[in-house]
Amino acid sequence: MKSKLFLLSLSATAIIGLSGCGNDDNDVVPSNSKNSTNQKMDQSTQKKLNMEKNGSSAVVPKSLKKAENLAFKIGDIAKIKANHMPGMKGAEAEIVGAFNTNAYVVDYKPTSGGPEVKNHKWVIQEEIKEAGSGTLKPGTPVNLEAAHMKGMKSAKATIVSVEPTTVYMVNYTPTTGGPKVKNHKWVIECELEKK
Repeated sequence: MKSKLFLLSLSATAIIGLSGCGNDDNDVVPSNSKNSTNQKMDQSTQKKLNMEKNGSSAVVPKSLKKAENLAFKIGDIAKIKANHMPGMKGAEAEIVGAFNTNAYVVDYKPTSGGPEVKNHKWVIQEEIKEAGSGTLKPGTPVNLEAAHMKGMKSAKATIVSVEPTTVYMVNYTPTTGGPKVKNHKWVIECELEKK
C-alpha cells in the first residue's frame, strides 16, 4: 500500500506541458481512481503534495526583485488558469508576492529517488545554482536550489524553456477540497485572470 501511494505521489508530481501559457490542460495529471478507496487515497496524496510543494514558507531568494506596475497587486484576488497541482485550475488565489525574473520549465531527477519529473513549472532564475543574470537556454544542465517539491533541492535538471515574466506567489484553496495552500511558488502572470 505504501509503495502504491509513493508511486501515485511521484506520478502526480510529474507536470506535463510545454512552456509559457499555452494549453494549461496539458498540466493535468490523469486520475485512475474509479472507486471510493482510490479517491480517498488521491485526497490524502493531494494533501501531502500540497504540503510538500509549498511548505508554507514565504521566504524568497534575497536577490529577487519585487515587480512594479503589476497586473495583479498584493492582496488582489485572481482566478488561476494553470493546473500545476490537483485542484489548482479554477481556484481563487490571493496574491501574496510578485517578482520580475526568468521563469523556467525544467526536467529534473529527484534526489529522493523515483522517475524523472518532466516539464515542471516553474523554477526561477534565482533558484538555480550559479545561474548568474543571463537567460539560460533550453538544453542547459543546471543544479536546482528550489525546494518546492520533495527531492527537488540539489537535483540535477535540464532547462526545457524560459519565460521572462512576472512570477506570483499565491495562497489558494484547492477546488478539490482540502486545506488552503499557502505561499505557492510560482504562477506566472498569464496563468492568472482578473476576478
